[in-house]
Amino acid sequence: MSSEAVKQLSKIDYQTLALAGIFEAAIQVEKLATQGMKDKQCFQVLLNSLFIQNPKSPEDVYSESLQSGFEGLIQFLEQGKRKGSHTDRYVHGLLYLQKKLVSTPNMLNTIGQRLELARTQKDHFGVDHENLVSNLASLYTDTLSTFNFRIQVMGEMTYLQQPRIANQIRALLLAGIRSATLWRQMGGNRWQFLLSRRKLLASAEAQLYEIRKNPSKSD
Repeated sequence: MSSEAVKQLSKIDYQTLALAGIFEAAIQVEKLATQGMKDKQCFQVLLNSLFIQNPKSPEDVYSESLQSGFEGLIQFLEQGKRKGSHTDRYVHGLLYLQKKLVSTPNMLNTIGQRLELARTQKDHFGVDHENLVSNLASLYTDTLSTFNFRIQVMGEMTYLQQPRIANQIRALLLAGIRSATLWRQMGGNRWQFLLSRRKLLASAEAQLYEIRKNPSKSD
């Protein structure tokens, strides 16, 4: 988005941005699980967001625009659940897990500490290096996967049984939790999702329009 558009972002815009981040993660998870592929730039943007813990402004969490995330959010707000897609279920699962995480401060501290340790690895190898992705996947398994509720990823076993793809999926789910945290920090909650549907849709459409006006900054 242009700098002018960024200055005009409101609280509802920030909530929408965070939701786009959650949808982006869910969309990439589904692509990996069903096609064995992902968008490399989206993957990097989402994983980078894990290491931006104290941004000056919410939009600083994402280094690039979240075009497919906004598109998925708009489709959901306009049409509801898509037949044959698990994206929406992953989104709701991420929101639920993040709520559970907030009520577990020890786990929250563990995640923060291990992300700080992983930062050196990111700076040395790059955010999408296999070693770092494996580390982030282990972090997800050791923490969020220990809740009774778990996100069940559906797809082709040919892909799901590959350790590399399984690690990428878990790393994306962890990044989805980061976006869900931003959503909560911006005042987002279940009722907000239901009662502010029109405002969220209008904001998503406006932000997507700005992204498409600046294609060099889109996914």
